[in-house]
Order: sequence, then structure tokens, then C-alpha cells
Amino acid sequence: MSDPVAALLRVFAEEAARAPGTQLYAILDGARDSRVHRRVLDGRFAHSCLYAGKLPPELIEVAPYLVRLEPDHPLAMALLAEAWGNSWGIFLRARPGLEPLRKHFRRFLKVRDEQGKSLVFRYYDPRVLRVYLPTCTAVELDFLFGDVLQLYAESERGDALLAYSREGGQLTRRTLPLWSAPRVEA
Repeated sequence: MSDPVAALLRVFAEEAARAPGTQLYAILDGARDSRVHRRVLDGRFAHSCLYAGKLPPELIEVAPYLVRLEPDHPLAMALLAEAWGNSWGIFLRARPGLEPLRKHFRRFLKVRDEQGKSLVFRYYDPRVLRVYLPTCTAVELDFLFGDVLQLYAESERGDALLAYSREGGQLTRRTLPLWSAPRVEA
């Protein structure tokens, strides 16, 4: 196991202790890398495609997947080792329930631009999430988070896990370095 993955697993374990009764999930972006879909299937993770209906094979492979992760499982460790630093997706901590989370996150797949044109919103790309979350109003944050306690994204350099939450209607971001103590930012 690589050092960043070992550190990431330690941080996820600390986060689990802060929120007992919750589960770690990931939303992985099949369009980001051709290996994502295969890793989701190979890992035998409980998962659900965020797209609905019968999809053609080429769309199945590039779709976003909600995946329940057991961080100490060897296949989860292998997935994290491949994904980390490559913007494969985001992580979240919520009460157990794959289908309610899928239903919640499906609501954000499409947005409209100023001309009313429907666009795919790839909020599950950590590069997008890091820019999008700070622009949200308190109402938007409540809608986006729903019952999710934490959203996590890799930092731009991949040296930290960014932990986002809502506190008093405000977005809070904690930077959880993978090699040193956490830092809190408002």
C-alpha cells in the first residue's frame, strides 16, 4: 500500500470515529478514466449508477457510480491507490442507505445555463466540487448536503483530503493533510 493511501485510510478512520453510525461512500466518475467502471465491478462493492434506465454499453462505462466503501477492504485500498490524485471522484460520509443517497445525488446531474440549455453537472469531479461549494448560498448548501454529513475531495496537489460540511448555514472546510495535523478553515 502506498504512503498516501495509508494516510488516507488513517484520515477516513479518524473521520468515522467523529461520526459513528455513518458509512463512507464515493461517487466515482467513469468518464474520468476508462478503468473506473471495471474497478467498481471488480471490487464487488455495493454500488448504483446515478443514471437511470437502460443505458447503452458505451454510457454504462462512462457513467458516475455511487459506491459504498469499506476502507479496510483490500479491493477498496487498491481502488483508492489508483484513484487518489487522478480526480476519479469525491467521497462522502452519511448514514447507511445506498438507494436514498442515489436518489438524492441524481437531482444534481443536470443544470440549466443562462439560455435555459440543459447541461450535465459533474459535481462529483473534485476539481469542480472545490470551486462550486464555496459559491453556494446557505439554501443551496442545505439542498446539496441533504442528510450527508461530510463531502470530501482530494486537494489540488493530492497531499490532503478536503472535508466540507455545513455549520450554522455556512460551509466549513477542513484540510486534513495526509502527513500532518488537520487545519480548520472557515
